[in-house]
Amino acid sequence: MSKYPFIPHSRPVLSDEQLLENSKTFYEEMDTRRTVRHFSSRPVPKEVIENIIKTASTAPSGAHKQPWTFAIISSPDMKRKIRIAAEKEEQENYHGRMSEEWIRDLEPLGTDEHKPFLEDAPYLIAVFKKAYDIHPEGKRKNYYVNESVGLAAVFLIAAIHQAGLCSLTHTPSPMNFLEQILERPKNERAILLLPVGYPSEEAVVPDIQRKPLEEVSVWY
Repeated sequence: MSKYPFIPHSRPVLSDEQLLENSKTFYEEMDTRRTVRHFSSRPVPKEVIENIIKTASTAPSGAHKQPWTFAIISSPDMKRKIRIAAEKEEQENYHGRMSEEWIRDLEPLGTDEHKPFLEDAPYLIAVFKKAYDIHPEGKRKNYYVNESVGLAAVFLIAAIHQAGLCSLTHTPSPMNFLEQILERPKNERAILLLPVGYPSEEAVVPDIQRKPLEEVSVWY
């Protein structure tokens, strides 16, 4: 197998002052990111979503296999089918699968099995992981799939926010209904579903705080 050609790394070396300014600016921007459950039906240009997906695809991956597929859903009929299937799973989660402790922890957030945002948002982005790729000569294994797709999902959420839109990380379990509704190939498994769009005029979010730096970091 031939090796990739190698090219010079072209990113400029910045001063300490510029590094500090860049890191502070990006942190302050990302600190305004919030999970939104109330979406406007206001249209979002397709090119914006395409740029967001391209940004997510810049994430690192094991052996550069890029083991992900982003399925973008804008069809009202398809979104309706997804909502019905997701609410069916969530109904079972909230009334049987989830532990009492889990239900108590969710209670302050006011969530339940009803998911209107799956129809309200102009786009849904379903993230699929691929344990292997299918080629004419057979299967080719992918590596560190969960880690790679997790990183791509983080890039995706950051890109959505940076563009000026909102999202929600929706993870009904199990999620195989997405594979069936979207007729995805057998090597793909759904891991995440994100409604994407503008917040509605009446959108509200819980008044919560993030853990301080000293609680989430350790220096050695």
